[in-house]
Amino acid sequence: MHRLRDWIWRYGASIAAVMTPGLALWLPSGYSWGPVWLLLCALVTVDYWAPAVRGQLRDRRWAALAALFALMGLLWWIDTGPQAGFNNFDIPSKYLLALPCLAYALAAPPRPGALWLGVAVGGIGGGAVALVQRYGLDMDRALGYSNAIQFGDISLLLGLMALTALVLRWRRCPKIGLALLAAGAALGLAGSLLSQSRGGWLALPLAWLAWAIGLWRSKGARAGWSLLAGLTVALALAAGLLAALQRAEVERRIDSAISDVSAYDRHGEADTSVGQRLAHWRVALIMGRERPLLGWGSGYDAEKARLVATGKGSPAILAFDHAHNEWLDMYARRGLTGVTVLAAWFTLPLLIFFPKRRDGKNSAAFAIRMTGLLLPASYLGFGLTQVLLMHNSGHLVYLYGLVIWAGALEGAARPQTPKSGA
Repeated sequence: MHRLRDWIWRYGASIAAVMTPGLALWLPSGYSWGPVWLLLCALVTVDYWAPAVRGQLRDRRWAALAALFALMGLLWWIDTGPQAGFNNFDIPSKYLLALPCLAYALAAPPRPGALWLGVAVGGIGGGAVALVQRYGLDMDRALGYSNAIQFGDISLLLGLMALTALVLRWRRCPKIGLALLAAGAALGLAGSLLSQSRGGWLALPLAWLAWAIGLWRSKGARAGWSLLAGLTVALALAAGLLAALQRAEVERRIDSAISDVSAYDRHGEADTSVGQRLAHWRVALIMGRERPLLGWGSGYDAEKARLVATGKGSPAILAFDHAHNEWLDMYARRGLTGVTVLAAWFTLPLLIFFPKRRDGKNSAAFAIRMTGLLLPASYLGFGLTQVLLMHNSGHLVYLYGLVIWAGALEGAARPQTPKSGA
């Protein structure tokens, strides 16, 4: 048993770093496998990492991240609506169980190579599943095992991570690793395209901005812009080629978006993909202004139905349980209190992973920061037209992605990963 625990202490987090992004799209609920394994590792080795917790909390980054995990769990647990109290513990438990996982990952960090393997395999999975569903099963859109939007967004995130690692690790990664990352980048982007999730593509400008700021800050103007050019060209070539292969579908989706906006603007038509989003946003703003501090909580659906019944909203929005915008949905449900916590949920990881000047000399830490930066940057883009935090996949990919990347960043700052719990 002692040997098994030592083995888990040495390799468990690296295995989780492969499983968490790697299995996310391959299997039904694939995004749950890595977090479950990580939690088991943390429980089995609790006496190994527990003595290190006090030291971890002295680091303001990890103390703030742990506090934010707990705060997010509390936000989802407390009902702020007309019948205030405690609600379902399912979502809060994910955040609270991430605390021991974070302590374990910081004490016995995953190796950087495991991250690159994970995002490569994950991106390949997104594209492979999408190709089978679109061309093998003749489906109109790739859905994965859940929903086209969540599937497409996560596939895009993994593809961007693989592309970033490919360019930044080009001279330091073995050829087989480069081949896997190239396949993960191309197929991850293909999965997004075949899902036809137009809203997710809004994350691309934010990802590019994260690249630009991170590279300029850490590498300086000349080297930074050179790497940014490489990333931009690689993304443009991959996206352009894939879009050309799907030209008819892409043009149809873009034309339908323009038509939907025009129909809503002229006639208030909300029975379209874009129209119902615009109608949802309008109602969410009304609801937020009605209860600006704490929002409607569990009274969200009832108040939305009341507004529709009084003519302030379209009946088309009643078929959906969220506002299709992360910020407006949070404003309606949790008021400005929830919006403030949500802002911290994205801002703190941006600050933690934002590259520093000295990272230019530590290639592993630099690549970890640049790929980790894509988690909040991409989710900010996804959240403009979808509420990923209403879905299990949205919570787990982001939450446990933070755990894995935080552990890897901590490990990259050390001369050597701990070998034993003794």
